[in-house]
Amino acid sequence: MVMTNSIIQKIDTIAIEQPQTVAYQYGQTQYSYADLKVASDRIAAFIQDQALPKGAPVIVFGGQQFEMVATFLGAVKAGHAYIPVEQHSDAERIQQIESVAKPAAVLSWASASQIEVDMPVFQADILADVVASGATDYDAQQSVQGDDNFYIIFTSGTTGLPKGVQISENNLLSFVDWANPAFGVADNSRVLIQAPYSFDLSVMNLYPGLCSGATLVILEKEITDNFKTLFEVLPTLKVNEWVSTPSFVEICLLAPTFDSEHYPELREFVFCGEELTHQTAEKLLERFPSAKVFNTYGPTEATVAMTSIEITADILAQYDRLPIGYTKADTKTVVVDEQNNEVAPGQPGELLISGPSVSKGYLNNPEKTNAAFFEKDGQRFYHSGDLVVADDNQLIFYKGRTDFQVKMHGYRIELEEIDHHLGQLAQVKQACTVPRYNKAHQVTQLIAYVVPAEGQVGDATLTKTLKAALAENTMAYMIPQRFVYPESLPLSVNGKVDRKALIKEVNGNA
Repeated sequence: MVMTNSIIQKIDTIAIEQPQTVAYQYGQTQYSYADLKVASDRIAAFIQDQALPKGAPVIVFGGQQFEMVATFLGAVKAGHAYIPVEQHSDAERIQQIESVAKPAAVLSWASASQIEVDMPVFQADILADVVASGATDYDAQQSVQGDDNFYIIFTSGTTGLPKGVQISENNLLSFVDWANPAFGVADNSRVLIQAPYSFDLSVMNLYPGLCSGATLVILEKEITDNFKTLFEVLPTLKVNEWVSTPSFVEICLLAPTFDSEHYPELREFVFCGEELTHQTAEKLLERFPSAKVFNTYGPTEATVAMTSIEITADILAQYDRLPIGYTKADTKTVVVDEQNNEVAPGQPGELLISGPSVSKGYLNNPEKTNAAFFEKDGQRFYHSGDLVVADDNQLIFYKGRTDFQVKMHGYRIELEEIDHHLGQLAQVKQACTVPRYNKAHQVTQLIAYVVPAEGQVGDATLTKTLKAALAENTMAYMIPQRFVYPESLPLSVNGKVDRKALIKEVNGNA
């Protein structure tokens, strides 16, 4: 039996009760909830007809078109978790995912895609015929439910093979049941989908939106990649709820017209994926004084996000570095030292996460799973790898990544703490600090990549000014020895500042 509280049933109920409500807007084309149900039912029937290995995941390859989401739901209805893979991914990535996931098939919505894998590949023309006129009858008793995997998102993977984070139906329900009331998504909402589906930030609005009858409004990659087009298209989308990384909204704030006068419908911003700076939040509230701004946090392994806080004028006045919020009610967080012992409030440590939204682990990778997930006091916890401080009221503050913590001349240095202090300076628009290593992999130098604020010139005078300003509130050993002034910082495909790309640039293959 299909669970009465399943994600699929929530979405299909809306399709039955309000079939003409717009579910998806892609460019100028709109698709109703009825369209979504019929398309996903047809995909489900088609997949079941292929007699694929029971429970094996399928790769869904493409962009942000409507058919991608219909295929996600169709796969789940058919009893298969889906692995979203962005159509701009290189061939090697698909082969890496294939080697780890052992998927049953690829369903490709990319036009003329050449995918060399040892499994069935169903191309867009075949799938389009299925969506247009396929049978709709499928066996719902086979559908994903409970602890079955709903989707698997592969992390970028710094070395070796990427890891596939398994998210079950129960994991996703825990997130959706929290996110819907927390962020006020309703059946009259128009919510922005900007992140690619291979990045779990897209889930922030995808399932809370569809489970509440909202309209998903897609901002395609081709538009976000072209600033001129971006600022022409954005105001026409009429979105109420904005979800993105802080880096993306910082790009949008470059346009003086990105304000409540030109976007009167925009009432809420939700940020995840990287740190929201004080400067960005302050500017946003100045431009959109009536809007709500939420800062959230959560690793992919804990299903998108599991802390949140509304950033108000009071919060801005109270905190220099913004909190990432309070833990959601069904989840437990503990801050521990290197021996996994709980630290006192106000002391830094690694954040451990336990609860129904925490993943069962990495697909077909027991070694990495056992390293990241463990039992403590009879509960299963995930090692986040994030350094945090929790105050007496359990409000959590992010301090950096354990893997972005370096040692130089015997001192422990948090790279993100240096970025934070640089980002507070009026002369700095954006900053990212990276280490230079010697052949023994010892840190010999800190290099700050700084995008100067408007009107500032990246020269020796600015370097002297920045070093002097840092000296007022940071230790001498934390001040970068070298400053580089690019016009912009590189972003990953997920829209985050790509620190690892800068580390590679500085160190080559060392």
